[in-house]
Amino acid sequence: MKHSPLQIVYTSKTQTMPPDQTNLLLGTLDMLILKSLALAELHGLGISRRIEQISRGTFQVKPGSLFPALHRMEEQGWLAATWGESENNRRAKYYKLTAAGRRQLNSETKRWSRISLAIGRALESN
Repeated sequence: MKHSPLQIVYTSKTQTMPPDQTNLLLGTLDMLILKSLALAELHGLGISRRIEQISRGTFQVKPGSLFPALHRMEEQGWLAATWGESENNRRAKYYKLTAAGRRQLNSETKRWSRISLAIGRALESN
């Protein structure tokens, strides 16, 4: 399976510079999507908003990155989708975690905990 680079806007509330485009490590977007769906099913825009919320505004996922990832994750069996109406009475596809998606979230959470701990140690070293 071929993965394209993730394009997510990174914003900093402490700087006045315009937002930078950041390519994240492969798998980051998957983990963020899975985490955003851990509590409830959401449509695409809701997932994007939830990711921005849980990252405290650091990540703003654009549709060009989000929807291909959602479709791929649905094909992998991590997400199930149904059609419904959004809060503005528009047709929207709602996604929810499957049992396989919950297992993947658990696996990704453990993996990212190890990665962030290792990066933290490397940054603290002299």
